[in-house]
Amino acid sequence: MTIRHHATDETLLRYAAGQLPAGPARVLAVHLATCPCCRSRLAAFEAVGGALLEAMPPAPMAPDAFAAALRAIDLEDRAPDALAGPVHAEATMTARKPATLPGGIPLPAPLQDCEIGPWRWIGLGVRASTVRLPEDPQARLTLLRVGPGRKLPEHGHVGTEFTQVISGSFSDGFGRYGPGDLSEMDQDIEHQPIVDPQGECICLAALEGSMRLNGFFGRLVQPFVRL
Repeated sequence: MTIRHHATDETLLRYAAGQLPAGPARVLAVHLATCPCCRSRLAAFEAVGGALLEAMPPAPMAPDAFAAALRAIDLEDRAPDALAGPVHAEATMTARKPATLPGGIPLPAPLQDCEIGPWRWIGLGVRASTVRLPEDPQARLTLLRVGPGRKLPEHGHVGTEFTQVISGSFSDGFGRYGPGDLSEMDQDIEHQPIVDPQGECICLAALEGSMRLNGFFGRLVQPFVRL
């Protein structure tokens, strides 16, 4: 896999600082799982952040901080016992069972703990599946399946759009994106992704904000698009 489009420094810094919203953070996690270049850059940013923390003067802790931490650890240790039994064991096995995407494509590891919704029609040759995150069920995260040669409506964004290609490929006015590539489009950009004719394209997408669809068809399907 040759990855040509990577995360920006700003995005990696926000991820390292825990400041990226849940949806975009999962898209980036999927990218990092296949991109050693971005993992290396992220490690460098995290090292710088750790050095800055060490250089900061220590802050006083609340008198009961240590006791509160011990109580929290004790509750976590006891949680599995409260849920023990055949029903819990079966649920755990089901949750850990690897899932696949259409065409037998493995679901990326960073999505294994997510609830993947049914595929729904949102346009000619275009289907979407809502991805529900355990840490933030309201996060806007979507899997997209777009047929070969199909065009998505021309659109802009309110906020930044993060799109990770899982399989297939698409092009727009800013380049061609294949498996492993990450596209970041900010609110100043309008584009129209077109899937390559060789086959279907499956992507994971999230927005900081919302999508602004252009044209008659775009306005027609806007109410049905979760992005």
